[in-house]
Amino acid sequence: MDRSSGPSQRCAVRRGRVLLPSLVVLCALLTLVAPGVSRRAAVTDVLLVVDITRSMNVRDMAGESRLEFARSRLKAWIAGRPCGSRVALGLFTERRSLTLFEPLEVCADYASLTGALEGLDWRMAWEGDSLISRGLNHALSRAAALEAALLFVTDGHEAPPLPYEGPTAFRGESPGGVVLGVGGTEPAPIPKFDDLGREDGFYAAEDLQQAPARFGAPPPDAESRPGYHPRNNPYGEADLEGSEHLSRRQDAYLSDLSAARGLSYLTPEAGPDRIEAALRAAARVPARQMTLSQSLAPLFGAIGAALLAALWLASLFPRQTTRKT
Repeated sequence: MDRSSGPSQRCAVRRGRVLLPSLVVLCALLTLVAPGVSRRAAVTDVLLVVDITRSMNVRDMAGESRLEFARSRLKAWIAGRPCGSRVALGLFTERRSLTLFEPLEVCADYASLTGALEGLDWRMAWEGDSLISRGLNHALSRAAALEAALLFVTDGHEAPPLPYEGPTAFRGESPGGVVLGVGGTEPAPIPKFDDLGREDGFYAAEDLQQAPARFGAPPPDAESRPGYHPRNNPYGEADLEGSEHLSRRQDAYLSDLSAARGLSYLTPEAGPDRIEAALRAAARVPARQMTLSQSLAPLFGAIGAALLAALWLASLFPRQTTRKT
């Protein structure tokens, strides 16, 4: 062994024991000060509206209900949005969309946003009807007033069924956005609840209206239906039986509604990144130019932790080396 290397090694270890604590303290101070780097970015506000009608309780999303799946997917989407962007939250039932609060910043108010989202429940509905086209139109009007794009989450189940003339048209300026469909593609039973909110089986065919309300023009095929009479029964009898007590995701219907309103349509397979990309592409409201600051505190914290580990490893070396005779 080269004896001259002993003193130099001991000096290096001593210098490390002095230098490392100083660097750890410096990194800790920088973490507390939290310096950052600034950059310009265009961000878009979004009004998020979630369907809370009874069909959203159907458990056809890998064991989860549609509403549970929507809450989980939307929390991940909010977490991935850039700081500076804002999200407002609303709920849909009957024919209207109720805005719970106006746009909040996703980083500073993340806990409030996700907490409110987690609290959405079918018991908050004020009516049992689910008039999707009217609720979507109302949400679009509200989003336009907020100068925000719309993210509307629903299974597309209309209850009662659409009238024979079809969905209500939208007569306004669309702010753009996305309709996110949730639910399975196979018909599934809708859970029923008692007066105390406890699950009590499923809806049967006789529990729900199986045909549109009989007002307005009859369907085009009315004359070929059993029981048709031009004066006494212009609708016939073929619409008295149906499967409205079963629910599935209405892709074709939601896609048509979206296209007619300048919106993109996505299915549940779309992850948070794809939802965000579709919103940016479909939004018709002007983006806000902001200066965003990216904190360097996590970087300095990680460096400090690594140096602290190095200091601990240095303490394992003996302070004196044994000379070999």
